[in-house]
Amino acid sequence: MWCLVMYIGQVMKDTLKLPRPLSPPVVKLETRVDAEYGLPSTHAMAATAISFTVLLSAPSRIQFQFEVGLLIALTLSSLVCLSRLYTGMHSVLDVICGALISAVIMFLTYPYWETFDRFQLTSHISPIAALTLPLFLSYTYPELDHYTTTRGDTTTILGVGAGCSVGYWVNEQLGQTFEPQGVLPVPLPTLTAHALALGAARFIVGVLALVGTRRVMKTLSLQVLYLWYRVAKNDDSARRRREIEVPYKFSTYTVVGLVNSILVNKVFILLGLL
Repeated sequence: MWCLVMYIGQVMKDTLKLPRPLSPPVVKLETRVDAEYGLPSTHAMAATAISFTVLLSAPSRIQFQFEVGLLIALTLSSLVCLSRLYTGMHSVLDVICGALISAVIMFLTYPYWETFDRFQLTSHISPIAALTLPLFLSYTYPELDHYTTTRGDTTTILGVGAGCSVGYWVNEQLGQTFEPQGVLPVPLPTLTAHALALGAARFIVGVLALVGTRRVMKTLSLQVLYLWYRVAKNDDSARRRREIEVPYKFSTYTVVGLVNSILVNKVFILLGLL
């Protein structure tokens, strides 16, 4: 859902081409994305989609009080939406439209979540679809008359989604899905000091693995592409070209997704962190 709503939101931005709030009177605390357009807010879309996708899908697996989960989902998504106003990146209209668009997408796709999940995990063509469709969407992303980071950011998201999807499929084939033990839905585990320590350790190991993977893959992919297109290694502006930006970001973050969904879990097992 994260990949879906982000792609739709990014494409809508570069199709509608509605500007971000002017500064002044808005005080912009972020300047990296000044060249990007504003409506809809993809942060609001992502926060809404992630929070409520978890809320709606969790009851079939974990026992919890739905009202508490709803409050948490509303709080988290609202904080993200408000942060986009505070940093001067979006207007109220941008944020409201972003949240509503995600709500509509979730409403339309909710009946098919189980079907997609089954296809993603069990179909023999799932890995092919997971790699080819996002790569196609990255290459066909709308062109603008000036450079912005939206195409690269979208390719990054699609690459991570592709890598994780293939990784989930591989784990399913290997029987390493880390299913909860017992009859679903299982009781919510007790939050103890030991559980917090294990979670912190997994976080640190995961971050180190993914940051290292990104560093290695980014360097290697850029070197190969610069050599292929005969670009000077010190020409940082060349990575803005579609024929370089798309394959380097997609390959880098696809591998990041694969490492996250396959290898990091194996490291957790070896270190006894699960």
